[in-house]
Amino acid sequence: MNKLAGLGLRREMLDEFCERVPEGINFFEVAPENWMTLGGKYGRQFRQLTEANRFFAHGLSLSIGGPEPLDTGFVKGVKKFLEEHNIDRYSEHLSYCSGTGHMYDLMPIPFTQEAVRYVADRVRQVEDILERPLILENVSFYAAPGAEMSELEFVNAVLDEADCQLLLDVNNIYVNSVNHQYDPRAFLQAMPTERISYIHIAGHYEEDKDLIVDTHGADVIDPVWQLLADCYAIHGVHPTLLERDFNIPATEVLMQEIDRIHKLQQLAQPAQWRA
Repeated sequence: MNKLAGLGLRREMLDEFCERVPEGINFFEVAPENWMTLGGKYGRQFRQLTEANRFFAHGLSLSIGGPEPLDTGFVKGVKKFLEEHNIDRYSEHLSYCSGTGHMYDLMPIPFTQEAVRYVADRVRQVEDILERPLILENVSFYAAPGAEMSELEFVNAVLDEADCQLLLDVNNIYVNSVNHQYDPRAFLQAMPTERISYIHIAGHYEEDKDLIVDTHGADVIDPVWQLLADCYAIHGVHPTLLERDFNIPATEVLMQEIDRIHKLQQLAQPAQWRA
């Protein structure tokens, strides 16, 4: 059941996938914000796909760490969307994207104990409305103002305080390890196996030798593939999604990376590194 590989669905893929979904794609992922108000042809095509395929939802604008009150109307809209399309997993970024207005970017939450408690309270509020778990993703970040703990300590503290699940983004670990100079395998090994719901893998842009930007617009590089293999060895195999948001190649090219996920899942041995 865990040996699943998925792909982020984009509108430009609808015509092709409504004709045929490649056998190697076991699930799709969508951002609810981009699909919950669609009608017309797009709405009909999306319904056709959700009725025939498994879907996960990965949000962009919940702003779980934002300073403004939680947008409960939006959360209720997400709940309706998940129920209408029989989507059983909803994840969001451990970040924020709004203050007095929407910033259209994912900002790092200060790594403080106060922020841990604040985020955990908001997670519980969201879960009460959704009547299902909220899964949080470790994010890429480029500065950590006001940090009182490390990224690793902060992520684990939020997961523990909120008692919630983790969307483990392997590429984000790699990106942060280069930008902030830490051992990605040590970080990976310190993630809580029992909380992992599923995994993301993606490409990025190398701005400089010590600056990587998380873009989802390029092929996955070999060190990130190796980190995914390490992840399976440490934590076991979990459903894994390929993110590709722009510079999207033909489906047969994307399927090469989907097939590589399947191959790593098949080759994975039982978890063996964790103490």
